[in-house]
Parts: sequence; C-alpha cells; structure tokens
Amino acid sequence: MQITRQADYAIRAMLFLARQEPNQRAATKQIAETQKIPPSFLAKIISQLSIAGLIHTSRGARGGVLLARPASQISLLEVVESIDGPIALNDCTISTEACQMGDDCPLHSIWSAAQSELVTRLRATTFDKFMA
Repeated sequence: MQITRQADYAIRAMLFLARQEPNQRAATKQIAETQKIPPSFLAKIISQLSIAGLIHTSRGARGGVLLARPASQISLLEVVESIDGPIALNDCTISTEACQMGDDCPLHSIWSAAQSELVTRLRATTFDKFMA
C-alpha cells in the first residue's frame, strides 16, 4: 500500500497550517510555494480538506486557510481518509466476500491485523506532535 501523492500533499499542507499561530490564515500561494505543491493540485486538496471539516477557507484580501480545530484534535488518519478514502491493505479487509479463498484464507487475519495497527497508529498521531 502506498499513500497517494495527493494525500502526501494534503499532509504537508496540514503540517504548514498546524505550525501557524492560532487563527492565523495562510494564503494558498504561500502553502504551495513552501511545501512544493503544484498550485492547481493544492486547490483541489484544499477543497477536499474543507469539505471534510478539517480546515476553514475564506476569500478576499483577508482570506486564506486555517485549521478548523486545534492541531491536537486532527489526526493523520483523518487527513489521509479525507483524500484517499478508508485505508484498505487488501480487498478482503473491506469484505471477506472479496476474497476468492473465502473463510479458508490463511492471510486474512494478517492483513486485518496489519491494517488495524496502521489505522490505530495514524489515528493516534495528531498534528501537534510535529510542531517542534
């Protein structure tokens, strides 16, 4: 499994916002330049993060982007899933019916455990941990 480039860019954008002063808006141009994200790609990401309720956006001279909640209340899992959807290491972790082996699959428990560990780690990792 590999996180998409779009999710990676979303994480970078959120890291940038987490490092801002509380209630300080950042221009998308500034985020794109400092995080090396193509501006057109960032616009789509910003829209998805806003729809997910992770950021607030406003237009105009005093506009910009800021976190919708404190960095300590936003997890890596939320950001990744807002862009890529639910994490699935294998189709069978979503539905055992997707596996041709069915209930006899010797790997199902391994895939499920690995996915569970990854989801738990991403859920427990909040953006305040990166503010040093």
